[in-house]
Amino acid sequence: MHLYKGDKMKHAETTKKGKIRTAITIILVIILLGCLVYLGILFYMSCQNENIYSDLYEDIIEYEKNVGESENGINGYIKKVGELQQENPDVKGWIKIEDTKINYPLLQGTDNNYYLENSYKKEKSKYGSIFINAKSDIKNENANVIIYGHDMKDGQMFKDLLKYEDKDFYETHQKIRIMTEEAEEEYEIIYIFKSRVFYKDEQNVFRYYNYFSFENENQYNEYIENCKKIQLYDTGKTANYGEKLITLITCEYSSENRKNGNSCKKSIIVNLKFE
Repeated sequence: MHLYKGDKMKHAETTKKGKIRTAITIILVIILLGCLVYLGILFYMSCQNENIYSDLYEDIIEYEKNVGESENGINGYIKKVGELQQENPDVKGWIKIEDTKINYPLLQGTDNNYYLENSYKKEKSKYGSIFINAKSDIKNENANVIIYGHDMKDGQMFKDLLKYEDKDFYETHQKIRIMTEEAEEEYEIIYIFKSRVFYKDEQNVFRYYNYFSFENENQYNEYIENCKKIQLYDTGKTANYGEKLITLITCEYSSENRKNGNSCKKSIIVNLKFE
């Protein structure tokens, strides 16, 4: 069967369109498979991070089930901190907030980079660890102990700190527990605010992250007053000179902050005082 010139052109055009559709379909399938692989990797990493802590939780629950919540002042968390320190001396304690996922060992390295991307087992992890600023001293009674953790999309690490933007959540979660190998301490939340890391040439700004200890009452009061000025809402609480402080920090990746990329543009800060 012979094709006329016009028919040949139509056939060629149809064939070309078919090839284009096939190419587009293949590209879309590749993109879809890539997305599925990426989501699969994220899911695997999420489960992996949860699993490295699940055994710790089981040990703590089992201990407290067998001997009670406290024996000679030692509960399951205190015991577990002591055990973990035998494996990794960088373990300094444990932090727990009821009804949240914040229930993790506290690490402290020689710098503030290592535990951004390593677990308490010293294994590479994008989840990192909950860690204490290298300049802070958790056992110094005249300190402001600064603690960091990632804001992870799946709710792990310090993600739940963002819930304190809602005063209703604060009202039912005003206490935070910190355990070391020696004792358990309970801290009361006094201020919640948002801020950021300031450039060196910026003046008349509150660099909350530079307060690790207080040389005198004036410096302590200066810190407290600055926190009070920028708090998200009034908790009705404050601290007085001599009371030990803890500052919890995580990045806040709101839609507004994401406009400029994934870097941490703003943090939410929760201030605590030792009861």
